[in-house]
Amino acid sequence: MDFNDTPDQAKFREKCRTWLENNAPYKDGSAKMESFANKDILKEAKAWQKKKYDAGWAMLHWPKEYGGIGATPIERIVWANEEAKFNVPKGIFEIGLGMCGPVMMTYATEEQKERYLPPMAEGKEIWCQLFSEPSAGSDVAGLRSKAIKKGDKWVVNGQKVWTSGAHFSDFGILVVRHDPELEKHKGLTFFFVDMKSPGIEVKPIKQITGGSSFNEVYFTDVEIPDSQRLGEIGDGWKVAITTLMNERLAVGDADGADVEDAFKWAKNQDSLGEPLLNNTAARESIADWYCEASGLKNTKLRTMSALSKGDTPGPEASITKIVSAAKLQDIGNFGIDSLDMAGMLKTDSEDIKRFQNAWLGAPGLRIAGGTDEILRNVIAERVLGLPQDPRADKGIAYKDIPSGKN
Repeated sequence: MDFNDTPDQAKFREKCRTWLENNAPYKDGSAKMESFANKDILKEAKAWQKKKYDAGWAMLHWPKEYGGIGATPIERIVWANEEAKFNVPKGIFEIGLGMCGPVMMTYATEEQKERYLPPMAEGKEIWCQLFSEPSAGSDVAGLRSKAIKKGDKWVVNGQKVWTSGAHFSDFGILVVRHDPELEKHKGLTFFFVDMKSPGIEVKPIKQITGGSSFNEVYFTDVEIPDSQRLGEIGDGWKVAITTLMNERLAVGDADGADVEDAFKWAKNQDSLGEPLLNNTAARESIADWYCEASGLKNTKLRTMSALSKGDTPGPEASITKIVSAAKLQDIGNFGIDSLDMAGMLKTDSEDIKRFQNAWLGAPGLRIAGGTDEILRNVIAERVLGLPQDPRADKGIAYKDIPSGKN
């Protein structure tokens, strides 16, 4: 494939760059790594999203009636490439726009799309994803939160965990079990829910980085109208897969220290009286990360090509996430190790903080949206055609699956 810009794409890229140059500063390596829960960052992120929305840059590929401009997938890539060069708020809207938005676009009614998608694109309303549970992380289909239908409402009880941004979200997408008599993948139903509903309690989790990006979310007799069900009763797993594939695509763009940061750091960091970049092992590592970054870029383009044809992101999204998250962790480790014992103690440099945050935060990315092990199984089965692992839960009702309590 030829990934060079066509004349029209080059013209569009210049248009993107011009607007960004007039509205945001370029990255210069001095940007502070702020907490995902910082209220000032939340305010800044909403202001930036609103500015993009007003100028038509918020969600380019969405239809105009939902807050987009109906741009092509390639134009979406061009914009993302250019925006990545600028120091703008990130991390607040990725879940809503990258995961919840596509699901609402696919399964919500026309009235619901008109109500919820434009405020999502504008940044007025923030969304979260309520999937993982204490007993259902990598095996999401093993979740225990239950929904019981009463008239035209569903009553939900249970617990979710590791929910990013739940403490400042307005809405969330939720998968729960409606029938334990069915096989575990068939007894699930999918909803969207108002996070301010009575019975929802959100408890932030303190992380090793010092921030509180993730949360525990408790549901106690929470009532959800049946009109907020996405897909048919029992289609929860089908809808969840759409979300998970988009999540892996979004997480594949792991933000943080990258190969350019490692290169600049190695050029300026002293190692036995000469630049660290002169060290053979350091050069090899940087070269490896550069190759990985190039592979990620081209794999993402292949995924976007599939999306342009109306396909759901496939196994390639799993590949992107595995490589991206591991690369982020390795680069963080590289920066810290270059300072020996001071690597985790030094706090007077924004550059080293960037490596510290990458090293501490990357393990979470290697879990979010499917652990490395789960994604390797996906690739083995769906790309290489290898047989599935033996499963003790296949073909039996969820309630009959052996567990630690039996």
